[in-house]
Amino acid sequence: MALSSDIIATYRGPGKVIARLRAVGEREDRALVFVMAAAFVMFIAQWPGLSRAAHLAGTSMLEPMGKSFVITVFALPLALYFVGFVSHWIARLFGGQGTSYGSRLALFWAFLAMSPLLLLYGLVAGFVGPGTQAELVKLLCWLVFLWFWLAGLRTVHKKRAP
Repeated sequence: MALSSDIIATYRGPGKVIARLRAVGEREDRALVFVMAAAFVMFIAQWPGLSRAAHLAGTSMLEPMGKSFVITVFALPLALYFVGFVSHWIARLFGGQGTSYGSRLALFWAFLAMSPLLLLYGLVAGFVGPGTQAELVKLLCWLVFLWFWLAGLRTVHKKRAP
């Protein structure tokens, strides 16, 4: 399936999409592409807010954009790899049967699948500015991310039949 079709399907059934992605086999290159694509979309989603802040302050947005790029595109994927490993260990403590790759795949896919909401948040932050609307969209982003991630973890760590 196309990436965009899988993202749309995740909003209907995140566990099914993760199971399908997992059935392809353990491909770390695919997981890396997912996390890097999600990080890049998150970087793009920050542009309207950075532009608004720079305009209101009367400064250039090049420095904040550079900092955002380094943090989002380089540091965030590394941090997510660590979170993926930790989530695997926690799942194993609770009897999970999945692999470390499955835990990372669930995390990275959840991040990528909620990227349309990140773009919405960026637009709200840029055009409406800080306030209740931006906070509600941010909350929606977090809730959808957690839903996708936990459903993915449950799918990759469920006990297999003997």
